[in-house]
Amino acid sequence: MEAGKIIIITAPSGAGKTTIVKKLLGEMPQLAFSVSAATRQAREGEVHGRDYYFLTPDDFQQKIEEDAFAEHEMVYAGKYYGTLKSELERIWKEDRVPMVDIDVKGALSIKEKYLGHALTIFIQPPSIDALRERLSGRGSETQASLEERLGKARYELSFSHEFDWIVVNEHLDVAYGEVKNIVESFLRS
Repeated sequence: MEAGKIIIITAPSGAGKTTIVKKLLGEMPQLAFSVSAATRQAREGEVHGRDYYFLTPDDFQQKIEEDAFAEHEMVYAGKYYGTLKSELERIWKEDRVPMVDIDVKGALSIKEKYLGHALTIFIQPPSIDALRERLSGRGSETQASLEERLGKARYELSFSHEFDWIVVNEHLDVAYGEVKNIVESFLRS
C-alpha cells in the first residue's frame, strides 16, 4: 500500500503535546490516532489497542525481526516503543490521516522514512523553568524523576530545528490554534 499523509507531533514531557493532539482528534474527524506499541505494563485505565498495543519484549523483538515497525526504539531502559506499519496502513485504508504522538527520535525516524508525506511539529515549552513548574505541578514526579525528565527535555530541545514547525506552548489556546492552522494547511496541500 502506498503511504498517505502522516502527521507527527512531538515534545518533551510536560510541554502540552497530548492535550493538543486530543483536541485535534476531537475536532478533525479526518485524523485518526496512531496507537503505538510498547513493552511497558498498562497503567490503570489503559486499554490494549486503544492506548497502546502492549507487547511482551519477545513479541516486540519478533516484530522487529519481521520489519513490522515504521520506527521503534528503547525510550527508557528496557522499555521499547514503536509505530507499527500495520497501524498506519489501517488508518490510510479508512481514508484518514494518522496522527502520531511520539518522542523526538521516533518522530525523526518516521519523518525520514515517509519524507514528502509527513508533517512534523515540535511543541516547545516556553522555557525549562516553565517545564519544571508544569511537571512539578502534576504531583507525580520524584525529585530524581523530575531531573531525569528535564535532562531528557534539554536533549530533545536540541533537535527542535529538525522539525518542519516549532510551536512554543506558552498559552495552550494560542499554541493549539497555531498547530490546527498548520495541520489544516498540510491537509489541503
